[in-house]
Amino acid sequence: MTSIQPKDVVRRYFTALAAGDQQTVVDSWAEDGSCWYAGELPISGTWQGRDQVIDGFLATAFAHLDPEREIGLRVTNLFGEGEQVFVEWDSWATGRTGRPYQQKNSGVFTVREGRITSMREYADTQHWHDALVAEVPAAQPAG
Repeated sequence: MTSIQPKDVVRRYFTALAAGDQQTVVDSWAEDGSCWYAGELPISGTWQGRDQVIDGFLATAFAHLDPEREIGLRVTNLFGEGEQVFVEWDSWATGRTGRPYQQKNSGVFTVREGRITSMREYADTQHWHDALVAEVPAAQPAG
């Protein structure tokens, strides 16, 4: 019996994210998996355990997106060695702020026994903030 390769686990996870396949997203994570995101954003920090990754990290990220507009992602590079997988992807959406979000992301995944046990994601946190969180200052009157 052959086990699924770590690269295939991560590829399946991204395919499920793009398709909105919530069950496969959940099934991709180990129960004690963790996710780390840099910065001082609502999604920043370490999210410990599958429930926190799904109901905390991912739910918080998606809560900042306009669900009536296109939300997309496309893997542009994926390679791995052993249980480590490195992924680059493009993501795009419109924030609830009404501003466009277009991001180049990268992440390092660890996969054990067919499930993601950790993810460290790297992206332009200033762009995330500006597109999805920040209030636009009111125009100042001329004069």
